[in-house]
Amino acid sequence: MQQIQEQIKDAAARGATLNIQGHGSKAFYGHAPAGELLDMRRIAGVSSYEPSELVVTAKAGTPLIELETLLAGEGQYLPFEPPRFGGQGTVGGMVAAGLSGPSRATVGSVRDHVLGVTMLNGRGEAMSFGGTVMKNVAGYDVSRLMAGSMGLLGVIAEVSLKVLPFPTARTTLRFDLGQQQALTQLNRWGGQPLPINASAWWDGALVLRLAGAAAAIEAARRTLGGDTIPDELAEPFWAGLRDHQDEFFVGAARAVEGGARLWRLSVPQTAPALTNLHGEQLLEWGGAQRWVATPLPAAQLREAAAKAGGHATLFRAQDKSAGVFAPLSAPLARIHRELKKSFDPQGVFNRGRMYPEL
Repeated sequence: MQQIQEQIKDAAARGATLNIQGHGSKAFYGHAPAGELLDMRRIAGVSSYEPSELVVTAKAGTPLIELETLLAGEGQYLPFEPPRFGGQGTVGGMVAAGLSGPSRATVGSVRDHVLGVTMLNGRGEAMSFGGTVMKNVAGYDVSRLMAGSMGLLGVIAEVSLKVLPFPTARTTLRFDLGQQQALTQLNRWGGQPLPINASAWWDGALVLRLAGAAAAIEAARRTLGGDTIPDELAEPFWAGLRDHQDEFFVGAARAVEGGARLWRLSVPQTAPALTNLHGEQLLEWGGAQRWVATPLPAAQLREAAAKAGGHATLFRAQDKSAGVFAPLSAPLARIHRELKKSFDPQGVFNRGRMYPEL
């Protein structure tokens, strides 16, 4: 880690910008990376793992797949299912991007599973926050603040994460429903004690994943109805959805090559179907996350998301001149600037990656 600290200090002294990167699998996310490469693959490995305590601590450059393989050996996993774009990704990048997979609505996000972080600030100083148990979280929770910060505040050097045992059983059900019908059903089921772990709607089909005790799943299956999808088909589907390799995202990638944009809308689960967006839609998280591949202008997507009570993020596009993340209100912009100034006063890290002014 000393070598990385020296690179940070040198960059600060020269007024240079550093581009924090592991595998680079999320280089497409946010504005284009700029500055000199700060390669985090130099610090990798699992520092400690206590299966009985459901806690693992890993260095930032640790490949995500290696960590998941280690956990699987003990019958455990990262329940928030972080995406592995192109089969790549590191622990630091996972936390910095803050992206979660299909089960996020029921198990929580990356942020909810971060227990502690060791980071390097813009002066190259090592700082530790949080701990390795949930009760250590108190006051100003900097460790969780790092989740989704896109490297703007500092370099994540090491992370402690809460993990969980694999569910004892899983079943996937399919229902033929229109978008509004699916949303209505999801909200109705959401008020019942059902072991729904993930949901996805696309092209007239709603798919549910049930997870938990076998008896509870069997009882829910009888209550819900629908068609049971065999595991040999269901598991690749959920993995493809998690890693953005399923049919919707493949089609969206082609649309982006043709000039369309892939948007990620975060709205309340109770928001109605957004039928005027002129493009393919995929709904996850009980309706709270909606993917839209469309050529419509950015202002129209952001207006639609705002009217539904949420916001829109430009996830993939050839032209990002309209901005990637939702514009900040004046109070939020001030908080962002003050946080950046506190941790990275000279703007060494990932300058402009989230907002041009940061």
